[in-house]
Amino acid sequence: MIFQDDVIRIVLCDYIYKICDTERVKAVCDTALKKLDEKGNHDVKDSNYFWIERNENSPVDEMVRKVEQHFGFGGKDFNMDKLEIRKVERNTELSEKLIHFVENFSWEDAKAHLLQMLRTWIFTDWEAVFVAIVNGHIVGMTSIMKTDYYPLPEIYPWISNVFVDENYRGHRLSEKLIDYANAYAKENGFDRTFIPSKHIGLYERYGYRYLKDIVNYGNGIDRLYVKELKE
Repeated sequence: MIFQDDVIRIVLCDYIYKICDTERVKAVCDTALKKLDEKGNHDVKDSNYFWIERNENSPVDEMVRKVEQHFGFGGKDFNMDKLEIRKVERNTELSEKLIHFVENFSWEDAKAHLLQMLRTWIFTDWEAVFVAIVNGHIVGMTSIMKTDYYPLPEIYPWISNVFVDENYRGHRLSEKLIDYANAYAKENGFDRTFIPSKHIGLYERYGYRYLKDIVNYGNGIDRLYVKELKE
């Protein structure tokens, strides 16, 4: 389906290529397209849609909080004093609750793989899974592993499978889970941990630093982060 604005853009582009003074026409077109975009922005602002606009004086964290408040992320009744983080043991009531949690969470790309890991319990030696619990319900998870989705056996331990339920985001639960896993890693004699990610600026907030780009088993490129576990 082609909308009116799309038709205008097509006509403008065609016009550019049919005349000689392309730079002048490009300038005119840029002005016209800007006006179209401004009109679209004003239409949204005047509608009933949620609108938030950031300027140079607006910190990113403040904008994130406003979005979380509007959409109800974090849960209005959530009290941090009710948070508990526990290590999951095999063949326990908690491990069954974790399987149920994964079966119903929204991270579809990882769901099948995680369920296989949990049902067959591939964790050995110091490998472990941790969950965040609020009022008896699992609301987040992470794991510490010897390997991850990368052909890098010389790198370990990996902090992996970090996930927090959407209704409990905005309280830095992922950071608390990672901190718990790092404390566990330190207790087991490790002086650093690694986290892979496609994101920039996320794990840096938790004390990690970018190390290098790495190739996963699907030939995709991810960023590898490392954190030194200080005394």
